[in-house]
Amino acid sequence: MQSPGEADRHAEIAYEQIAPVYDDFTAHHDYDAWIATLLELGASHGLRGDTVLDVGCGTGKGFMPLLGLGWKVTALDISPSMVELARAKAGPEVRIDVADMRELADYGSFDLVLCLDDAINYLHTPAELERALRGMAANLAPDGILIFDSNTLTTYRTFFAERVVVKAGGRRMIWQGQTGGQVEPGQISESVFEVEPLRAGTGPAVPPEVHRQRHHPEAEIRAAVAAAGLEVAGLYGCTTDGVPRQPVDEDVHTKAIYVARGVGTT
Repeated sequence: MQSPGEADRHAEIAYEQIAPVYDDFTAHHDYDAWIATLLELGASHGLRGDTVLDVGCGTGKGFMPLLGLGWKVTALDISPSMVELARAKAGPEVRIDVADMRELADYGSFDLVLCLDDAINYLHTPAELERALRGMAANLAPDGILIFDSNTLTTYRTFFAERVVVKAGGRRMIWQGQTGGQVEPGQISESVFEVEPLRAGTGPAVPPEVHRQRHHPEAEIRAAVAAAGLEVAGLYGCTTDGVPRQPVDEDVHTKAIYVARGVGTT
């Protein structure tokens, strides 16, 4: 059983464990295409400028395409090991800090704030979600755009119910979902992740660690966005093809994509 301190740090602990193999496990994700799609979506809602705050940046796979497009990036993640890997990719010119999205500091006034790859699903209560969105809103320029995604029920009824095995770098990475496919709105779902060497000398095993995510119903997200002083300018669903579609269908789409901005801005 987790201690209260460990429970509060569950996301940090899970990503400290997965950090060394994260890029291998997610190698099939096309971040160049995904970021291009989100920029186009943001532009359709008035996104302008070239400064971005990436909240929950992981190993930097999401912000690296932005650097290539000339964006000025500041990035944050709760896992020191993920931050170290991101810094190695980005170089010293990019500020990358260890930070908890529930307690965001003032990093500046950004044209775009991103929080991607189901980062908000590691927040387990509406109050945590509201605190995180308030912090992101506080770092937005007056006419800035916030884009974040949230996993749908479909993800928790499929990916969090499946056994996924990826072999790369001499290691076997195992994702073992625990839900059994039965998940209700607002429920916390778990999956166990571990790493085994394929043969002796290909690296140590990584012991099992639990990833705990909460499904956030649309009404709760909209309420948290409003409490942060923002409004939802656009809401889209997508599957693994990454193509935004409307309306969101929780029984079809794997992610909901929210585009938010200050109330009354255009």
